Formats: sequence, structure tokens, C-alpha cells
Amino acid sequence: MPAVTLENQNRKLGGYEFFEKALGSPKYIVAPMVDQSELAWRKLSRKYGAQLVYTPMINAKMYAEGSRKPYREQNFDTVHGEEGGPEDRPLIVQFCANNPSQLLTSAKLLEPYCDAVDINLGCPQDIARRGHYGSFLQDEWDLVHKLIHTLHENLSIPVTAKFRVFPTVEKTVEYAKMLESAGAQMLTCHGRIREQRGQRSGLADWEKIRAVKEAVSVPVVANGNILFHGDIEKCLSATGADAVMSAEGNLYNPAIFQPDPSAIEPVASTSSASQYLTGQHPRNTHLALEYLAIVKSQKTLTTPSAVKGHLFKLLRPALSKYTDIRERLGRVRVERADRDKEGGTAWDKYEEIIEELDERLERDIEAASDRTLEELSPIDPATGFPVLPHWLAQPYIRPLPAEPEAAKPPAQGKESGVEVVGP
Repeated sequence: MPAVTLENQNRKLGGYEFFEKALGSPKYIVAPMVDQSELAWRKLSRKYGAQLVYTPMINAKMYAEGSRKPYREQNFDTVHGEEGGPEDRPLIVQFCANNPSQLLTSAKLLEPYCDAVDINLGCPQDIARRGHYGSFLQDEWDLVHKLIHTLHENLSIPVTAKFRVFPTVEKTVEYAKMLESAGAQMLTCHGRIREQRGQRSGLADWEKIRAVKEAVSVPVVANGNILFHGDIEKCLSATGADAVMSAEGNLYNPAIFQPDPSAIEPVASTSSASQYLTGQHPRNTHLALEYLAIVKSQKTLTTPSAVKGHLFKLLRPALSKYTDIRERLGRVRVERADRDKEGGTAWDKYEEIIEELDERLERDIEAASDRTLEELSPIDPATGFPVLPHWLAQPYIRPLPAEPEAAKPPAQGKESGVEVVGP
């Protein structure tokens, strides 16, 4: 057996060696989400099966400058030792950037607290256009190459990249190979083009992800179309990817990665809800209270906007029925001074309202106890997906707005993912 030298111990891992040894060969990954993949949510997601989690996107320029004092504390708190600590690993920190020097400065500051640094090349929002980052760097390949290569050459941990596909397979593959050649040790491919966002997100193209996977030699993570637990294996089979990443699916149901051992064998008919009910869908009020308990238990502060955002997503089905509870939750205000007090009492008002909602749900559950979950989950004709009982965590599926046929994205076959949402 060869001797273990100091040089071998300090050797930076890359590619599949990094994926296996540093990350533990994760299959289930939670996406970087602004103000939503914060520490408390990462902990909840890990409890329900997430094997790798990203931080929210951090602005490299603002983090490097440190001129806005709260920015570093609010985006990655290194003082309390919880972010990037033993309970928060494996962890990848994501930055948006368009300046290699600023990116490197920020990455070096957080290098000791994570397993890799990711560059956001996929954000399609207007703020990314204004800030000149994310998917709006897609046409500046020299700059993108320099951003990745600078980290690859100067960090002791790997650099990874998350990107969106181009309209053609050929350009998508060429771009992915460029990212790999620049030094990216793992690629996350979101199978939507830059223009697919919001109400017009449409369907992610799994065939392009497969083409990327076949063209590069580093691990590839597939992102897009993961609404129910059953979509995970469909995606892995269709793309050949090493793992799947969930964003919205995780936000509305953090247990999306967990199979339901009591699920019945799916019925072949596409009109049956059973084909979608193979994963766990916990009671949404229980998830909300679990999340608040984590927020209250940790020293690292959670922003009020993150808490309110999570609660409204988790409880969306129940709040649609009990609109008075929705209005009361919306009126809750948590000031910074209250949030910073010991004991997390600032969040008590949320807990009181959610506990009242839970009592109402308990009565609804009792009233429906003589029916099966499938019987309680009718197929929505507007989307083709089941609507689960309002007390269960479930995906939020938006029908596409009516538009001319020529403006719609091309329909995908079943081998490319879930059916097209919309008319």
C-alpha cells in the first residue's frame, strides 16, 4: 500500500473523484435559490432526504467589497460556525459574478466553509440582466471561461457551474464542453432556455441534458421537470445524469426526494393519480412548524422574507381554502430588533396561526377518513396532474397562459419528462 504523503492529502479532487469522495455521490440535490435555500431550509431539506444543498446565490461583487456591513452576515454567516459546519455539509456556495478578481476574492473568503464554489450561469431574471450575470453571460464565452479558470487555478476546492441550455443541441454541447475545459468539475444543466421563465417556463428539455452528459467527462446534474418523486427516476433514465436537482419542487414539498413505502403500485392509466403518488407528501402545517423550530433553534439569523416565503409556499393549498388564515399570516411583521432577541420569540405569532390552521386541517382529515388518497386527488383538466388534499405538501403547477401555437415551446415526448403543462 503506497504511503500517504502530505502532498496527496492536500491534493485537490476533481471530476468523479470529487463527486464521490467530497460529495458522497449525491443523487438528490437542492438548488441554489435566492433567499430560499438558507441554512434553516437546508437543514429541513437534509432531514427529508436531500444529499447535497447549495447556498442561495451570493453577489460576488457585494460580498468582496464588504461595504454594506449586513451583506456578508445575511448571505453567509461565518461568525456563529453553523453555516458550512458539520450539519451543513456537503455544501456548495454559489456566486453570481462578471469580474474574475471580485469572484476570486469572495470565493477565497468562503473557501474554508464549503466543498466547492459554483458559478451561476443560469439566472434568467431581469435583475440578472441589469447586473450582467447569470444566463446573460451566455454570449460571452471568453469571460465565462476566465471566471471558471480563475477559480480552478486559485482555489483549493473545485469550481462547478450551473447553466441553461441554448435553443440548439449543438450549441448547448459546445458550451458545456467549454465550461469543462475551463476547469468546471461538475456541471448542472437546467434544460430550459433563457427565455423560459415565470408563467412561460414550459417544459425543460431532457434530451439536451442527455446530450451534455454524453459529451463531457465530469459529473452532470439534471435540473428541470421534477414535480413529483416519480419524476426523479424518469429524469435519470432519460438524461443519464448522475443526479437530479430540485428547486420549486423542493420548496413546495421538501420531502420530494423520499419514496412512500406504503404507496400502491401505480395504475397504468394516465388519468389515474396513483402514478404520481409514489413519494411522501407530509402534512404541510407539520412541515411549517418543523421549519420554524429550526429557525428558532439556531444562532444564525434567518431573514423574515425567507421565513414568510417558505411558509406561504408550504401552506399554499391550505391557505387557498382558509383565506382568513392567509390574510393573518400576510399581516405578520417581524422587525430585525425582535428577530435578534434570544429564544426566537419573534416567530411565535407565526406558530400560533399555523397551529390554529392545523386544528382546522385535523377536522378536514377526520371528515375524509373514509376515502383513499387517490380518491381525494382528482386530476386537474387544466394541467393533467392530480390536486392532492389541501392538507398535504404538493407541487404548485401553473397552467401555461393561452398563446398562439407558434409562440409555444415545442412539445416533448414522454421520454423527455413529464407531460407538457397547459392546453
